[in-house]
Amino acid sequence: MRTFTRLLLFLSFFLFVSPASFSKNFSPYGGTIVLSTTSDPKSFNDIIAKETSTTAVTSLIFEGLTTVNAFNLKVEPNLAKSWTISEDGLTWTFYLRKDVLWNDGVPFSADDVVFTFNSLIYNDEIPSSSRDIFTIDGKKFDIKKIDDGTVQFILPVKFAPFLRSMGQSILPKHKLEEVVKNKKFNFTWGIDTNPYEIVGTGPFQLVAYKPGERLVFKSNPYYWKKSAQGQKLPFLEKIVYLIVQNPETALLKFIDGELDYYALSGKDFPLLKPQEKKNNFTIFETGPSFGTNFIVFNQNLGVNEKTQKPFVEEKKLKWFTNVSFRQAVSHAIDRKKIIEILNNGLGFEQYSPISQADGFWYNPDVKTYGYDLDRARRILKEAGFEDRNKDGIIEDSDGSPVEFNLYTNSGAIERIQIAGIIIHDLEKLGMKVNFKILEFNALVSKLTSTFDWDAILLGLTGGGADPHFGQNVWISSGQLHMWYPRQKEPATHWERRIDEIFSEAVKELNEETRKKLYDEFQMIVSEQVPLIYTVLTSNIFAVRNKFGNLKPTNYGGPFHNIEEIYIK
Repeated sequence: MRTFTRLLLFLSFFLFVSPASFSKNFSPYGGTIVLSTTSDPKSFNDIIAKETSTTAVTSLIFEGLTTVNAFNLKVEPNLAKSWTISEDGLTWTFYLRKDVLWNDGVPFSADDVVFTFNSLIYNDEIPSSSRDIFTIDGKKFDIKKIDDGTVQFILPVKFAPFLRSMGQSILPKHKLEEVVKNKKFNFTWGIDTNPYEIVGTGPFQLVAYKPGERLVFKSNPYYWKKSAQGQKLPFLEKIVYLIVQNPETALLKFIDGELDYYALSGKDFPLLKPQEKKNNFTIFETGPSFGTNFIVFNQNLGVNEKTQKPFVEEKKLKWFTNVSFRQAVSHAIDRKKIIEILNNGLGFEQYSPISQADGFWYNPDVKTYGYDLDRARRILKEAGFEDRNKDGIIEDSDGSPVEFNLYTNSGAIERIQIAGIIIHDLEKLGMKVNFKILEFNALVSKLTSTFDWDAILLGLTGGGADPHFGQNVWISSGQLHMWYPRQKEPATHWERRIDEIFSEAVKELNEETRKKLYDEFQMIVSEQVPLIYTVLTSNIFAVRNKFGNLKPTNYGGPFHNIEEIYIK
């Protein structure tokens, strides 16, 4: 409660900050902000993006019809200046801004909106996670152009988070129509693309990419948005992302002045806090992060078409699909120890698929798993797992020793340290865990393409402001239904119920009724533990005291208004 109170006070201050006004002798234009990212982007194609290494880049280039206010989380106009809705709640008409150009100077129009949905998102040959969000009970939206500045969406049923979903990035028809017709879209705008070929309406455009080193963006000369005083935006001339895979290296670069921003872990706080005045930066703490961190076991029942072998070895599949096995593992995670040792007490235990930061949607009554190795042993023994030959390794009921590989991504030092603590306790239970570290994009490929893995320690960014936007993770047919994606039919009764909940909740316009449905969803996940949650960090970041119009929030971070930020 203390943290949330501090957050509310913090937000109320920024809500009433007046827009920047400049003296006659000062120009806000120009300058560079230097940030860092932990890995190279996997692509520059926003439609097929599934990882933050890509979306961190594309979010600067592309925009949606609407946007979410980072202070109050309300939906606001963006590429659409306004909209109307029919009495039955099924027909939405959007009136587009007339002053928007793509960054190559071509006018933005309704054709681009229709193309993005009908030719990209709803194209079955394109692996878009957004398709899960914009499909209700197997039915698509009917999207059509009324005129160049007007587009209409006809929904099959009422869709509660519709306006929020219109933050979906819009891509240019004039640049991509031919590659779609030639069935080459999935390989378009890859990391080998000439940056000037990547066209968006956002405040910045990519101008250079050197793998393993940096990405460089410059201001979009055609950007449509203006400041409160009518000035052309953005103010900054360049954004540079240094690719720094090791957080410790990023910290040193921040201390040395090479970076303008650093996202702190709790262990960094005692080191950086005393340096604020000396090194001219400010540390902001805005509450629990929106993301989630978890261990996931591979429950994929499928068979590799090339090898005709199961994705998961039969004995391991029996372990991983056993809810008692997963619950025992959850009881073996010492979350308090992780928070104290790795986060200096600046963290939160996590058991729900929705972060405490989400406020209204969060269910505080989910099933929890306190650290209790004795209870974990009892659960395992009741499920047929025990050390029968006294060699220190437990065996299943068929006599097979429990041994599996646990993967995480390189460069994520805190995640690697968390894995070390968890593995130590799993070994106390008699499990043999082989820890393997992979480059992030290689890990994502295992998770979403090859499916050749046992267990993964990973996280999701969250922060979609509505539970429905996690549908691609939670519905059984979802592209990111990690433990067993793209199911033709739900593999379990509880997955079927989650499918039903998301189908019902998306059509329910009464917010309290929706809340009850999503509470049930969180309860099911906490009981079945398909994702075994660990801890949430506090949202802490340090920013150089060189920027004007900086208005950090828990939802948007420090640079949600990047187009308005200038160098003082």
